[in-house]
Amino acid sequence: MFKNVIAPGLMLTIASPLWAASGPFFSLRNTDFVVLISFILFALVLVYLKVPSMLGKMLDQRAVSIKTELDEARALREEAQTILASYERKQKEVSEQAARIVEDAKTEAKEAAEQAKIDLEKSVERRLSAAKEKIASAQTSAEREVRDAAITVAVAAATEILGSQMSADMADKLTENSIAEVKTKFH
Repeated sequence: MFKNVIAPGLMLTIASPLWAASGPFFSLRNTDFVVLISFILFALVLVYLKVPSMLGKMLDQRAVSIKTELDEARALREEAQTILASYERKQKEVSEQAARIVEDAKTEAKEAAEQAKIDLEKSVERRLSAAKEKIASAQTSAEREVRDAAITVAVAAATEILGSQMSADMADKLTENSIAEVKTKFH
């Protein structure tokens, strides 16, 4: 405590403004002397009231609180970096998964297009086959109708020709022969 008072007092006595005053220095009329005494008394009051130790404690407390805040800030920063790294990993995984999904979708779309092409070819083939069958059926039907019409016309012409040239005896004889021939073919 004594060192805290002697060092500032010694420095004040050595200071150059002290020597710049006129007249005797140790007089109450000398303002420099009065200011020096006031300053020494003020410094002694501060030392007596333990202001320097209080200031030291306050500064120490402030240093501790700043250190605590810095430690908390470091911890928060490390935690934020960990979370950021985690999110970056997740984002990378999601990006890779999205790329795989897009690639799978492209592959599936390509396969679906190929399958659709095959199905379309089969459908066209079936329709062509069905059209060919309809054409063949229509051709067979048309041939049958033409044949039936030709037979009808031929029978009518033959009936007319035979009717005009044939006698009644001959018609009876042909009828009997036809009945006999039908009996032999159906039995």
